[in-house]
Amino acid sequence: MSGWYICDLEIYGQVLKLYNSTDYKIMEKNLTKKRGWTDRFLNVTERFGNALPHPATLFAIFALLAILLSGVASFFDWQAVHPGTKETINVVNLLSVEGFHRILIEMVDNFTGFAPLGIVMVAMLGIGIAESSGLIGTLIRKLVLSAPKNMLTFVIVLAGILSNTASDVGYVLLIPLAGIIFVAVDRHPIAGMAAAFAGVSGGFSANLILGTIDPLLAGLSQEAARIVDPTVTVNPTGNYYFMVVSTFLVAIVGTVVTEKLIEPRLGVYKDAAKHKEDIHQLTSLEKRGLRWALYVVLFLTAITVWGLYPEDGFFRGPDGGFLTSPLIKGVVALLFLGAGACGIAYGFGAKVFKSDADIMKGMGKSMETLASYYVLVFFAAQFVAYFKWSNLGVIMAVKGAGALMAADIGMIPLMILFVLLSALINMLMGSASAKWAIMAPIFIPMFMLMGYSPELSQVVYRIGDSVTNVISPMMSFFALIIAYVQKYDKESGIGTIIATMLPYSVAFFVAWVILLMGWLMLGLPLGPGAGLEYSMPN
Repeated sequence: MSGWYICDLEIYGQVLKLYNSTDYKIMEKNLTKKRGWTDRFLNVTERFGNALPHPATLFAIFALLAILLSGVASFFDWQAVHPGTKETINVVNLLSVEGFHRILIEMVDNFTGFAPLGIVMVAMLGIGIAESSGLIGTLIRKLVLSAPKNMLTFVIVLAGILSNTASDVGYVLLIPLAGIIFVAVDRHPIAGMAAAFAGVSGGFSANLILGTIDPLLAGLSQEAARIVDPTVTVNPTGNYYFMVVSTFLVAIVGTVVTEKLIEPRLGVYKDAAKHKEDIHQLTSLEKRGLRWALYVVLFLTAITVWGLYPEDGFFRGPDGGFLTSPLIKGVVALLFLGAGACGIAYGFGAKVFKSDADIMKGMGKSMETLASYYVLVFFAAQFVAYFKWSNLGVIMAVKGAGALMAADIGMIPLMILFVLLSALINMLMGSASAKWAIMAPIFIPMFMLMGYSPELSQVVYRIGDSVTNVISPMMSFFALIIAYVQKYDKESGIGTIIATMLPYSVAFFVAWVILLMGWLMLGLPLGPGAGLEYSMPN
């Protein structure tokens, strides 16, 4: 059943309810049957989630629970042995005098030092200039007027996957942009943001280009592998072939889920006129503004090539490489400078900006839109800090990993269980590198002794780490996603996000596991010089 038909029946049902309750009950029963069990399950999930307190309140409760649990766990002497250092990890009791002092002293630092906060603020300053100048709106109109509408969902999911190369730009730019694009073409904006979120976060371990996470995970894998064999080298390209295939798999699956499950469930967006960008043809001034912005892009591109192409280029990293370049590590600053410069060029070219005061006004306006996000971040930052201080997250991760080690099963079932464990641990710990730093010293040596390569362990971990990103409140940008969605639906909350993204999580898990099983059965290499098997040296 189409979302349009469901929406019409619901509106008609509201009228009937006022005049004839018997007819309404009959119609409501029929409508429930037509929706199917999947839609009913997601509706129940959404209602349950939205029955929870406000997200900021929920994070405050989580913070208090972390403090209380640390006291209980400390009383029962809950501990674990770190797989890398062999050091015994004990729970730190935050109910103690020392814990209370630390909570008071570091409360402000927890907030100001919360990594996504600074990233979002700096990026939004540049985006604010581009938005207030009209550049983003003009580009959206041009995209809508020229792009094939039947490819729009696929392009957005794919763009989300590729945005992972540029660190967190997908979260701060693409996701809200997708909502604007969808509402502009008379589609539900939350469906557009869900598609982008699925690509950015659910497709975190798929890409066509190496990003900052690849050398980071490879380094941790190499250190873990050298516990068994000091000669092992794990390259950042170790999972590249699998990543490339996964890119198109995730993009296709994300497109199907969006168009066949998410949009029919959401139905027609009733406030489209309130949020829709004007789609009229570009004026001569707007075209001139785009030309000026293009000149800035070409100038910045020329500087980038100049700094990267020579072996001693000023944009090369300390080791002369590309992956250590400040362009990769400083991508948020580049987003601010690039978006700001293009917005200024467009603004003056299109005669939207008259003076520097207009630029500052645009930056200030962008900060106003983040007010609710700041409140969420304050409490989320306290919860994450308390969970980290108490060592609860680390101990839970180690205990879960130890349970999987005890299983003595075949390669494919073992790898599927490892995917599940990684996915579950991802619900407790947000950082991919932090989790792998704990898990790699356990699983890589164990799997190497069983004849499996470090690259295989790493790619299986990355699958599990990705599939639950979109439904994990521990994900650093989860609060920001809630703020984005609430722009179009004031009543939405954590339940809305989880219910909307759960089909993506399940679909990505199933598709990725099938791909992994096929890959293992065919014995394909995971990357250049990275096979599935490992043999101990003589």
